[in-house]
Amino acid sequence: MRILICEDSVLLREGIVRLLEDAGHTVVAALPDTQELTETVASTSPDLAILDVRLPPTFTDEGIRAAISLRSAHPALAVLVLSQYVEERYASELITGGQGSLGYLLKDRVADVAEFLESVERIGQGATVLDPEVVAQLLTRRAQDDRLARLTERERTVLALIAEGRSNQAIAATLFLSEASVEKHITAIFQKLGLEPDENGNRRVLAALAHHEFGGGTPQTGAAR
Repeated sequence: MRILICEDSVLLREGIVRLLEDAGHTVVAALPDTQELTETVASTSPDLAILDVRLPPTFTDEGIRAAISLRSAHPALAVLVLSQYVEERYASELITGGQGSLGYLLKDRVADVAEFLESVERIGQGATVLDPEVVAQLLTRRAQDDRLARLTERERTVLALIAEGRSNQAIAATLFLSEASVEKHITAIFQKLGLEPDENGNRRVLAALAHHEFGGGTPQTGAAR
């Protein structure tokens, strides 16, 4: 295969180049960042692009966003992203946002040379190869989304106010409800989110975290029940 690499670590980049060339592949370019990525892909026509998720200048999400763009602009291009850990924010978009073959591997897998080269071969042949940890975390996220989907509109509003740090009394005053009604809503929220009773009152904190991570939004207040 003709392979393009985009990795900022010199040692890892050169190591991958050596591995691939020793396995009979041709590395058409080895870039340290995404500045010339689009032009290089156009001029070299690689079969596979390997990108680090975090690249200069901010080392946050440049690589995975570039991978998403490549999959959109070049449907026939196979893409393999390497990461220290799962970037959940973009992983789902990457996986669902294109038609070409795809790989998402944690960098620990590169240490197993045979496994890494096998994954490269499979991706080049049209397969989708996802690290088991990637799958596990995305399934966990989906489970969280599904649990929040069980909440009624009123329960979502109560949860949003809990996430703001409001007490039951303050929530009752905001929504023109009795404190007893608020307590019933909160009990239902805990049950639907699968939060078991505990001695430290952590369920309220965990519910707030679930809202911030998967719910978001501004609470809709009012007298309607």
